[in-house]
Amino acid sequence: MSGHSKWSQIKRQKGAADIKRGQTFTKMANAITIAVREGAGGDPASNFKLRLAIEQARSVNMPKENIKRAIERGLGKGTADAQIESVNYEGYGPAKVALLVQAVTDNRNRTTAEIKGVIEHSGGAFASPGAVSWMFTDEGVVTVLKNGKSFDEIFDLAVEAGAEDLEEAQNSVLVYTKPSELESVKNSLVEKGLKVETAELAKKPTSTVAIADSETAKKILNLMEKLEELDAVVKVWSNFDIPDELLKSV
Repeated sequence: MSGHSKWSQIKRQKGAADIKRGQTFTKMANAITIAVREGAGGDPASNFKLRLAIEQARSVNMPKENIKRAIERGLGKGTADAQIESVNYEGYGPAKVALLVQAVTDNRNRTTAEIKGVIEHSGGAFASPGAVSWMFTDEGVVTVLKNGKSFDEIFDLAVEAGAEDLEEAQNSVLVYTKPSELESVKNSLVEKGLKVETAELAKKPTSTVAIADSETAKKILNLMEKLEELDAVVKVWSNFDIPDELLKSV
């Protein structure tokens, strides 16, 4: 397992995802704003990305009023909010792992400086657009909790649901789909009695960088965490591959 999927699992294990409630809402609001901008407007019925973002926001008990404001911001309502934009950044971390950073900002210069500073202070290098994005493909990812089921049992059900690939994690299984089939596969998994924890659109690396020592692993994980602590950052993807046994020493 590698990249964003691996990082998602590590956050759960290490507690790195336990950020302040207000910051959680800020990131969820940014994700909703992006979904409105990149999808088909502010109607969840016709905007799948927005439906996913709202579902994730509700999972952390984000108030309806916050969700509404985030949708309106994405639509450009309000003088200040009309300047909001989605920006993608690229770079390299320790051991030359690739980094993709998705952000929402009303001040591109400030956000660029923040992200560049975090990457470079962590021993990485800021890169120009296109430098690493070619190393990733768009994927739908459904995280299914095992809940007593074996990987083989979930594998069979996921294949029937239309999954393209699967990866086993400690307490869950990651089901990969075509982006356009994410919602249908997720719904099919639920209908088959599986417990779906999350469903999201993500970037999957086409190749990975194997990390063999704990010091480098620690630097990479610290960099990922620092990037996600920035209010403007919505998601971070990478192509590192840290063995589970090595994580125990980090």
